[in-house]
Amino acid sequence: MRETRQIVQLWQQGGASVLVTLVRAEGSSYRRPGARLLLGASGEYTGTISGGCLETEVVRKAEWMVRNGAIVERYSTMFDDPADIPFGLGCGGVVDLLLEPANTPECQALMAALEATVAGEDLTVLTWLPRDGRELQRAILDANGNYTFASDRLTEPELVAVRATVLGRDNVNGAPVGIFEERILAPQRLFVLGAGDDAKPLVSMAALLGWRVSVADGRAQLTRWERFPEADRVMTVSKGSYGTLGIRTNDAIVLMTHSYEQDRDLLAAVLPVRPRYLGLLGARHRSSLLMSEVAGMLKWTVAECCAQVYAPVGLDLGGDGPEAIALAVIAEVQASCMGKPGASRRLLPEEVERHVREGGGTRYLPVQCAMDVA
Repeated sequence: MRETRQIVQLWQQGGASVLVTLVRAEGSSYRRPGARLLLGASGEYTGTISGGCLETEVVRKAEWMVRNGAIVERYSTMFDDPADIPFGLGCGGVVDLLLEPANTPECQALMAALEATVAGEDLTVLTWLPRDGRELQRAILDANGNYTFASDRLTEPELVAVRATVLGRDNVNGAPVGIFEERILAPQRLFVLGAGDDAKPLVSMAALLGWRVSVADGRAQLTRWERFPEADRVMTVSKGSYGTLGIRTNDAIVLMTHSYEQDRDLLAAVLPVRPRYLGLLGARHRSSLLMSEVAGMLKWTVAECCAQVYAPVGLDLGGDGPEAIALAVIAEVQASCMGKPGASRRLLPEEVERHVREGGGTRYLPVQCAMDVA
């Protein structure tokens, strides 16, 4: 989401020329569908659509490639015959890139949608990819499934049919062939409840990911903007005003006030919301006492409380100090919110042998990645 913010910022400066979107990936790919790159008026760009292998080549040719309108271009190293492959990747995958002029109503609508998601909206973008003589067309649905934009050439029956498909009434497999569907979500919201010095690296790391961060504490001397310049909100809250935080079920919360009373009262206030992630900083015996007290306050069982709280907070990464703790916490929040276990993905010997055996004579094309040093 930080990358989306940067793309929006470049767009807002004016003069953008080409928007590049990764719309399909097969095999190994550094980025997944939905990754973008925006080319500015002076040749500058922001965003990435590979690990660095493609950007230089794409930026160099982008304006020329869209001189007649939007196109989809394929880049691959999966075949021995490079006759139809315009450029090589160092990753060993196949990617399709949509390149579109920035001055079209469709591109302007997409950029407005990205602005809206950065501001907190969830949207669905449907792009009819240019193919078989058909020009690029686009439609955008809000969180309630209502169209906020549709290309002039899209007919009402077509829009009605694809809307029903995307909303899952007719087809659970998503958009029809030839339509690139994106669910663009608002940035993850993180509430850091506790404004001590150890909260600073946590806020910085969350901001680096593009999350919207709110910092709150009951001690006014700690909740000063200059202490958390990367936060979206810095608030002083008292016991009776926890409701003003506006915490929702899809939010992430890290409780780290270092005050037993504050932690207890905040935990009792936020647990009934059942947020997406709730982590509690502190030693195991301290967290056990807190959970026991809060269970009594809420008339919940201890098991119900434990099922909702990550305590002690953070993955077991090792290390010491505020930065190491912040890294462990951010990693756990990311894994939890993305539905991932957070386990290592390192190669095993038998996996290497299987890939080599099943790959047969397949080889990478003898091309040089733009990131390679001569």
